[in-house]
Amino acid sequence: MAPADAHTDAGTGPAPQADTGAEDTLDLELSEEVLALFGEDPLAGEAMRPLPGAPASSASSVPGGAGPAEGTGPVTNRAAMSRPVMSRAAASDLLDHPADWRPVTTPAGVFQLVPVRLERDLAVLTRWMNDPAVAAFWELAGPEAVTAAHLRPQLEGDGRSVPCLGVLAGIPMSYWEIYRADLDPLARHYPARPQDTGIHLLIGGVHNRGQGVGTTLLRAVADLVLDNRPRCARVVAEPDLRNTPSVSAFLSAGFRFSAELELPDKRAALMVRDRIHRAQL
Repeated sequence: MAPADAHTDAGTGPAPQADTGAEDTLDLELSEEVLALFGEDPLAGEAMRPLPGAPASSASSVPGGAGPAEGTGPVTNRAAMSRPVMSRAAASDLLDHPADWRPVTTPAGVFQLVPVRLERDLAVLTRWMNDPAVAAFWELAGPEAVTAAHLRPQLEGDGRSVPCLGVLAGIPMSYWEIYRADLDPLARHYPARPQDTGIHLLIGGVHNRGQGVGTTLLRAVADLVLDNRPRCARVVAEPDLRNTPSVSAFLSAGFRFSAELELPDKRAALMVRDRIHRAQL
């Protein structure tokens, strides 16, 4: 299917297909300063902090018992990544410290991205991943070990992908992956630009589905990326073309349909939100 948007970037024709069988991530040259930060994980043994608005005794639960909704899954299973453990500072440099991004006020309430902590969040994320609407696109249904295997390479990696809970009005209700699209396998399938930042998401509460909450939060997260990553000119996403509600939410959130991509595990819609057009969308 041809792009629905007549406005296309220069050089946005089909990208050469590289052999993706041998390596799951793109090579990244790290500076000596960053390499010096490799070493023992400083988060090991750190006291777990409860999420905003969550009781200290049960921070891993989602108030209200809401079930999850469909989302946009990753291009590839990042469980295949193998990266050395880095310090918090080094692991956040590639994405400009998402843990420090401030909460934002949206029409749906105050929203904040809170980086995932495995010991605190694994149970609720596993429950969301086992919802049939989510599993159809994320393909991570199963016991906690399946979800943990997806999260650990990101949490212990070089910081090119940061998994986060989306906390709305004090309630954890969505899962997000903020990632460097130019350093991701996705970059083999479209003409990536330096600092392109990607988004994967799922909405974890059924009462938030079909109410426009996804569109509201997509716009808020794209704005967070552009506000906190001054070198990033574009926020991108690649929802499954079959996931019509997701594609529609991206369009309503100011993204444009740039191209149809044939990825290893799905046919996707390349959605782009350009910094230069931010005020008009």
